[in-house]
Parts: sequence; structure tokens; C-alpha cells
Amino acid sequence: MNDNKESDAMNDLVCVGAIAGAYGVRGEVRLKSFTADAEAIVDYAPLTSEDGTHSFSITLTHVIKNGLAARLSGVSTKEDADALKGIKLYVPRDRLPEPDEDEYYYTDLVGLEVRDTGGTVLGRVKSVQNHGATDLLEIIAQGQENTVLLPFTHAVVPTVDMAGGRIIADPPEGLF
Repeated sequence: MNDNKESDAMNDLVCVGAIAGAYGVRGEVRLKSFTADAEAIVDYAPLTSEDGTHSFSITLTHVIKNGLAARLSGVSTKEDADALKGIKLYVPRDRLPEPDEDEYYYTDLVGLEVRDTGGTVLGRVKSVQNHGATDLLEIIAQGQENTVLLPFTHAVVPTVDMAGGRIIADPPEGLF
């Protein structure tokens, strides 16, 4: 029974950032924020690692190229900061605001079934990515080995039915 509670707690965590390594020599870290307003990441502290072994309060020191420079509790040297490189930072879902209509947390989209406008199953969402232009749904396509990247726009994805666990898509011709 305890394992289920731990599993439920892990499912209720949302990734809000990641440590990209040391910044300077005084224990600051380079921080990537995945929040809509990058600096709002401090509003959700304390931040924890996925496995719960690390927990940090956070103080932003300044904005840097491709991220933020920050001080984390318990991190005082460049070596400490370097040792944390790659750690993703999480918060319990209940600390985050409810998304507005037509807004979604990426984590909620993963696993949803994708159907075309005729009802044919196209696959399932594997991940949500953004390479600068727009969000992309990485779809594990039905009956294919490779994944397909589907633009996550109103034109291509007119319906996201969270309650029904599915997305209705109108993909460009030949994509699937």
C-alpha cells in the first residue's frame, strides 16, 4: 500500500526546470526554467529531484544566455554545482496554477491517444518538444517503428479531450 502512495506522489510531480551545471566558481548553477515566465520558477520552491534525494530553496542571481544563474541551498562550490548537472527539478502538481482553457501541462499530454478527424487511431503522445518555432507532439504512430512530429497548433490539433484521454488531429497530408 505504501508503494502505491509513493507511486501516486511521483505521478503528481511536474518538472519545472533542470540544472545545466556550474555558473562561475562560487557555487552558482546554470538553471533552465520550464515555467511560462522563466523567473517564476522561484515561486514554486522548494524544488526537488525526481527521486526526492535533493531538495533546494532557490535564489535567482541574474539572467544569462539560455537560462538563469541561481544559488541553491546546500550548494556552495563549483564542484557541488557541477555534480548536479543534468538533475531535473520538480514540484508537486498542487503548487502549480490550474492551466487556462486551451493551455496544458506537457506532462498531461503524454500518453493521450491521437485520432484523426475520422476517428482512426494514429498513435499515442510520447513527448512534447519545442525547438523554437512551435510545440511539437512526438507521436508513437500506430504500426510504425519511427515516431512522428505533429505541430501542436489549433489548425493541426483542433481538439484536446483531457477527460476522454484523447487528441483529435488533422495532420498534414502524408505525415502518417
